[in-house]
Amino acid sequence: MIVREETMSSEIVYNGKIVNLRIDTVELPKQRYSKREIVEHPGGVGIIALTEENEVIMVRQFRKPIEDCVLEIPAGKLDNGEDPKKCAIRELKEETGYEAENMEFLLDFYSSPGFTDEKIHIYFATGLKNGKAQPDENEYIEIEKYKIEDLVQMIKDNEIHDAKSIISILYVDKLL
Repeated sequence: MIVREETMSSEIVYNGKIVNLRIDTVELPKQRYSKREIVEHPGGVGIIALTEENEVIMVRQFRKPIEDCVLEIPAGKLDNGEDPKKCAIRELKEETGYEAENMEFLLDFYSSPGFTDEKIHIYFATGLKNGKAQPDENEYIEIEKYKIEDLVQMIKDNEIHDAKSIISILYVDKLL
């Protein structure tokens, strides 16, 4: 039996620049109660950008939570109320310098619904024109290009660890 939890109370315990932390008290069956720690996030986008040479544009950057550099698709956080497609266009240009003639919505998913409401929207960019990257002042990004089949093999070899990138690469691999 699936049980829906009714929220009895909700308290914001942290308001941050990127996330908020909320603690909800929920009612369970038989008048039992529990606490749920929820990270509120405005959501984000990821872009799988394919060049005319059939290479996928990837970015490598240091990620503090895991203390390592990560190879991933270009991505970024939605501003409050921002249209995901407009965000994808902006983030692709900022992080890589590329602009796309075509920006097609592929899918969206929740990154980790056990503790956050973050939803990621994935777009497929083609018809690319190169330009100058304009990363945020606190972003240090290296741009790399790979054939899709090489990225699929890297996933199989456990060399790519970013979930949005794995999902996007495998999805697009089945489209091509």
